[in-house]
Amino acid sequence: MQKNWWKVVTVLLLVYTVVAGFLNDVPRLAILNESIRNTYFHVPMWFGMILLLLISVIYAIKYLKTPTLRNDIISTEAARVGLLFGVLGIITGMGWASVTWGEFWSNDPKQNASAIGLLMYFAYFVLRGSFAEQQQRARISAVYNIFAYAALIPLLFILPRLTDSLHPGNGGNPGFSSYDMDSKMRMVFYPAVIAWTLLGVWILNVKSRFEILKQKLYEHAHA
Repeated sequence: MQKNWWKVVTVLLLVYTVVAGFLNDVPRLAILNESIRNTYFHVPMWFGMILLLLISVIYAIKYLKTPTLRNDIISTEAARVGLLFGVLGIITGMGWASVTWGEFWSNDPKQNASAIGLLMYFAYFVLRGSFAEQQQRARISAVYNIFAYAALIPLLFILPRLTDSLHPGNGGNPGFSSYDMDSKMRMVFYPAVIAWTLLGVWILNVKSRFEILKQKLYEHAHA
């Protein structure tokens, strides 16, 4: 039980995020209106994605230094779960854009950069699938992983700030925290970031353990 305390915290924070996210009062702002509640879902999912992809690249580096099956699997599964969070983040972002910007996809620089970032990680899995030999697959995909993450950060956080953008915090637009994130919203937003991130780590933990066990069973059966 002591080892699983963080799982209990995750469940409690997720329940709190969903309930408070839909029921708590939010600022009454023009255009945004009730859609501002998406702050508790869209933004934390991107935070979770960035952390999971960071875990992935850390284990990719660890694999290049110590080429073990565990390092490769954790790196791969972290990228897989991070990509899932990224897809959920872009879907919730498109829904939000349809309400506030009038269309699901407006070719906003942040939208385009996010799409390119996700495509880079889809390509990562295509690359992995193109090699039959395990060590070659793990080594080449680990190198690609490092460069993909190094390109992702400027794509998401630097380039959109250098041009006009509808997205808050980019292209001269103020971020939420500077004009509409009141104290009541912060009481939900910060727990939401922790909740979604912990959920991603939990999924990663389960998937990694399952894949490691499956690989060991496969090796035992063919020994």
